[in-house]
Amino acid sequence: MRAFEKIQSGLPEMDRAFDSIRLGDNVVLQVGSLEEFKLFAVPFARQAAADGRRLLYIRFASHPPLIEDIPGLEVRTVELSHQFETFTMEIRRIIEEAGREAFYVFDCLSELQTAWSTDMMMGNFFRVTCPYLFELDTVAFFPILRGCHSFAAVAKIRDTTQILLDVFSEHQWETVPQSVYVHPLKVWKRYSPTMFLPHRYDVKTGEFRPLTDGVSASRFYAILNEEGGEQKEQTLDSWDRLFIDVQNRQKTGDVSRSDLRTLCRIMMSRDKKLQPLIDRHFTLEDYMAVRSRMIGTGLIGGKACGMLLARKIACAGLSEEDVAHFEPHDSYFIGSDVFYTYIVANNCWNLRVHQRTEQGYFMEAPKLGEALLSGTFPDDIREEFKRLLDYFGQSPIIVRSSSILEDGYGNAFAGKYDSVFCDNTGTPEERLTAFENAVRRVYASTMNRSALEYRVKRGLSRRDEQMALLVQRVSGSYYGKIFMPDAAGVGYSFSLYKFREEMDVKAGMLRLVMGLGTRAVDRTGEDYPRLVSLDAPTVQLQATVAERHRYSQHRIDVIALPGGESHTSLEKIRADLPDYVVRTLTEHDSDAERRFRERGQNRDVLYVSCAGLLENEAFTGMMKRLLHLLQSAYDYPVDIEFTVNIASDGVFVVNLLQCRPLQLYLTDEKVEVPRPADDRIYLRLKGASMGRSIKMPVDWVVYVDPRAYYTCPYVRKSEVSRIVEKINRRGGERGRQMVLFAPGRIGTSSPELGIPVAFADICDFRAICEVAYSEVGYMPELSYGSHMFQDLVESDILYGAVFENEKTRKFDPDFMKDQHYENRFGEICPESGDFSDMIYVYDTRESGLTLYHDAVKGELLIAR
Repeated sequence: MRAFEKIQSGLPEMDRAFDSIRLGDNVVLQVGSLEEFKLFAVPFARQAAADGRRLLYIRFASHPPLIEDIPGLEVRTVELSHQFETFTMEIRRIIEEAGREAFYVFDCLSELQTAWSTDMMMGNFFRVTCPYLFELDTVAFFPILRGCHSFAAVAKIRDTTQILLDVFSEHQWETVPQSVYVHPLKVWKRYSPTMFLPHRYDVKTGEFRPLTDGVSASRFYAILNEEGGEQKEQTLDSWDRLFIDVQNRQKTGDVSRSDLRTLCRIMMSRDKKLQPLIDRHFTLEDYMAVRSRMIGTGLIGGKACGMLLARKIACAGLSEEDVAHFEPHDSYFIGSDVFYTYIVANNCWNLRVHQRTEQGYFMEAPKLGEALLSGTFPDDIREEFKRLLDYFGQSPIIVRSSSILEDGYGNAFAGKYDSVFCDNTGTPEERLTAFENAVRRVYASTMNRSALEYRVKRGLSRRDEQMALLVQRVSGSYYGKIFMPDAAGVGYSFSLYKFREEMDVKAGMLRLVMGLGTRAVDRTGEDYPRLVSLDAPTVQLQATVAERHRYSQHRIDVIALPGGESHTSLEKIRADLPDYVVRTLTEHDSDAERRFRERGQNRDVLYVSCAGLLENEAFTGMMKRLLHLLQSAYDYPVDIEFTVNIASDGVFVVNLLQCRPLQLYLTDEKVEVPRPADDRIYLRLKGASMGRSIKMPVDWVVYVDPRAYYTCPYVRKSEVSRIVEKINRRGGERGRQMVLFAPGRIGTSSPELGIPVAFADICDFRAICEVAYSEVGYMPELSYGSHMFQDLVESDILYGAVFENEKTRKFDPDFMKDQHYENRFGEICPESGDFSDMIYVYDTRESGLTLYHDAVKGELLIAR
């Protein structure tokens, strides 16, 4: 049949009144009861069966069936879960399979509220499903219950559907109405002088007539006014009405634990392990406080939830003296439903659907990412953004990812999504534009290659990953043309890496920097954050002042105000810093100062060490107690992010920004490391490895020669990253057990310090070893706590640092050649032959080459 061709609805007089239903029509009936809907859906279904149409009933609700016992009826049952995307795409799959000109009856859309708790998402579901049905020339009937939805949600449906009818029973007390009024609100591309008048439908006679006389019209409007009471508060989303109801019942003491658990499930977390912890610490006032600072509906996401929960645990479990050092939060939360609303509003849903397919998962991601960067926000959301910016004034803020899968038990997503700082300066219009761009960037980062790879590796590629956002005021001070916290860092309640022989890994550790915390979690440039073992916080790893200076933080990340720089150095900002900040966070390089004096120059040589802060037992003791308390509450090791600001009298405040379960592979497996003959050993390390105990055969050893990499032109060093990625992918596809040896720092942003790969480029290696080569300046960085290391830990990838000191008991770079192992590089990467003298892929299968790692003793051996 041709598109828009007339079909029979089963109600001949209604067809005449509305100039027939057409192919492509979505017919929505707003009813007071589902019995009213059945008066129209059952005749439609019977007529479809009689006409030999393919008829499908989409069943997802808990109410009794709307149609049954019709010849040829196909019932498709779809689980109504909280996962909007999963549910919506399953419906789409059914529609796609049914093909063109199929006829449908859907369960009541109002029941979607039970799963999604919001009208916003019901409207989004209809906005993406209706056009697809229209495209395939189908006809579909949908019911919604009058008075249950906000005017905004009904408006979305009205704007999208072809036919919208308001149905009222003449005798509301009847179980099965015998006579109803039908008020057409929309009949697309059809018109008659009486079409949009109210009509009366007599169920017994089939009569369907417009109300053209005054008496009948008066009766209709009397019924309409009787039902009008149900529409109060329809300016509010059902989400808001739920919170108002709970708040009203609080006044009479009628709020139960079940009510609070409902609020937890719809707003805080769906993580079954986190929910009991939230339930134990959150009151109704806490939920209401979050709601008051929330834009949109849905979940606030894992990062926001972890931050709030950690604060509640800390305030309940620490002493008053410790709690006094905590800075109160004033965060805002952009709900996860806003993410899907943004996608739908910008007509990106089809692109989203294609990206979620196996073929399009990686291929379509860049296109969707670009679309997310160029979209516009609905007016009501923009007004909420303005309210948020009015609150923060001109204080710098950060827009942080807080997806629903992020920072829970099992999945950290560390560094996978963007966080964007906003200096928040300029006119209100400029500030709004910058903020909206920041939100777009975080949304678009869901399509980052590393995020997509992570989801595949964690078995999450088919799971809904809605992006909520956490908007936080940046804690810090104005210093000249910059703004920054005095210090920031990450903390761990348990350390897998024992960077001191006598270190107590259960005491907790910190990774501390000056300025913004980005250099505490990223491997940037030549910077080395201060590693702090909380059992001995003042102990430094390097023996000499020169080494401490060399392996310290050289660049400082700040928020640049107009005229300032976002990446600066201590020397550039020293004059703007108060003396007490300098004394607390830096030390003198006395050796360098002495050499200057010998040349007749008096010069201060400072380097960042955070020594003064670490000498403050109130700070280190509080951090140790905090980490221990959080681990005890979570019943699992945790990691946190924080900032520190200090005053001239030594008082400090800590802003707790994030807390999540620390992803560890801890096993009771015992591995006995053998003592083979020296000529059979390729590598032996003591106290320079991280990971669980393991014994495994080695199939491929991938070795990047440090000197050859050093002499490689700078512009070609990025090609090395791409070659390593190819080896990683091709070895992974073949199921090879691979070990990578690479110069300097893996994953650094500076190619002169190591290979600048992303984690996705090395994710299929079973072990990664960073190799020192002092002759050209390559040095491993034992940066436990960085995002790269978090990825290694989560993926159960063993790490080793091949130093040029006593920790490396033996490393023989020529071992592979001397043992005549075959170099497969030319076969695996034939297109990169000019790198054959730099990158080697030794095939060690069937040779007995084995990797042993004893995590307890800190021993790593690779030998025949």
